[in-house]
Amino acid sequence: MNPMTTTMEGSAAHRDDPATDSLLVRACRGRPVPHSPVWFMRQAGRSLPEYRKVRAGIPMLEACRRPELVAEVTLQPVRRHGVDAAILFSDIVVPVAEAGIDLHIEPGVGPVVAEPIRTQADLERLRPLDPTDVSYIDEAVRLLVGELGATPLIGFAGAPFTLASYLIEGGPSRTHAKTKAMMYGEPELWHALCARLAEITLEFLRVQVRGGVSAVQLFDSWAGALSDADYRRFVLPHSAHVLTGLSGAGVPRIHFGVGTAQLLTAMAEAGADVVGVDWRTPLDTAMAQIGPERAVQGNLDPCVLFAPWPVIQREVLRVLEEGRAAPGHVFNLGHGVLPDTDPDVLTRVVTLVHEASAR
Repeated sequence: MNPMTTTMEGSAAHRDDPATDSLLVRACRGRPVPHSPVWFMRQAGRSLPEYRKVRAGIPMLEACRRPELVAEVTLQPVRRHGVDAAILFSDIVVPVAEAGIDLHIEPGVGPVVAEPIRTQADLERLRPLDPTDVSYIDEAVRLLVGELGATPLIGFAGAPFTLASYLIEGGPSRTHAKTKAMMYGEPELWHALCARLAEITLEFLRVQVRGGVSAVQLFDSWAGALSDADYRRFVLPHSAHVLTGLSGAGVPRIHFGVGTAQLLTAMAEAGADVVGVDWRTPLDTAMAQIGPERAVQGNLDPCVLFAPWPVIQREVLRVLEEGRAAPGHVFNLGHGVLPDTDPDVLTRVVTLVHEASAR
């Protein structure tokens, strides 16, 4: 066992922390819970007026580097909605920005990379991540753990494929054409890039685990662009490196992607304890692909939240019923909260989940 793993175990699995026995962690482990835990992807963000107020005039990457601001934004949905978990306010490109990549996050667009990675020489600009590069993340996590008490904090990172796509394309892409061109045409360069990103991602998550997060989520936002065969050949080994690298960390590992119905079996095989399912696949259907030993997370369509309350209520109850097929179910949306979502509706959904799933 390497020293890093030992350190993580000491800070997460064996610490005297009530959050380690929270509803979220218990559901992720398939253990009995009095009601289904609920949190929302992108719950800390643009749907909240208090978020827009504290973020006003502060660029996204700069906001991610301010521990006290990170803590405040992370806590806002816990205070307002009464969700069963907080998720660290950050961005998936933070670790690559600190590992030598010149980028910025353009409002309304997303990450924009000044010099995309297209050659072996370009790859050399992406250096290993040292924990001191993201010391502000460690500070923010420790602040939050102290503030949250028994409420668990979820850490997160972007998966190698999604990060590679941003770095190769230079920003968001609908076709991922340049990404796939490297995959198919220069597989050695592709695997070298993803291997480096896997190490960066693993170190980024280790920093969060040592700080005290109770669970981690690996986001592979763009993996749905791949076939099962291509995922297994080009992506699975690198995501597995990240997830299995945290196997001794003592925290549940959640794996999530969008449009990944064809990949659910492979994503589960990558080493997840919990597989997040987007709104396109019913949870009971997903279970047949994921297997009976893993919990599921999801999966209300974020757009349902704009419907009349009776419709929202019906759909929430449907998701809860489908989730009963799993050994553990964490209620969530099938993707992130949309910016124009009424915060009061989210609060009502939390109450409904708690009441309707009470055992």
